[in-house]
Amino acid sequence: MKKNKVVVTAGTFDIIHPGHYNTLKYAKSLGDKLIVIVSRDKTVEKIKGRKPIIPEEQRRLTVEALKPVDKAILGSLTNKLEPILNIKPDIIVLGPDQTTFNINKLKEELKRYNLDIDVVKFNQYVKCPFHSSYDIIKEIIRRWQRGEI
Repeated sequence: MKKNKVVVTAGTFDIIHPGHYNTLKYAKSLGDKLIVIVSRDKTVEKIKGRKPIIPEEQRRLTVEALKPVDKAILGSLTNKLEPILNIKPDIIVLGPDQTTFNINKLKEELKRYNLDIDVVKFNQYVKCPFHSSYDIIKEIIRRWQRGEI
């Protein structure tokens, strides 16, 4: 019996935009099952210096509803590798703006746990006016200040 190839990717997914979808679609193309680790609210605060706009469980549900995603889970509050250690995927996809992990550091950390997992960086950005949650937030503020919304 053929083993399903499991792919994992992770991110904040605060305000979903085409860049998120593009990364998820690419990750899914590499395997049979895509599991997405959604950052916890406290993790987002630590990494980005601000609270996420959308609460963690709502972000998880939204990500899980996207076509390429088979399952979305919340990350760990204590060990960023914990979900990966539990899942033991075949491939990990890092998104274009992923800063928590870089390929070499992640591979070193995985070797400490005797895990040989392919790590792939997806560098393709979607060219659209609002390709990041940050840009979307800035535009909302700009329009609010002008009284447009």
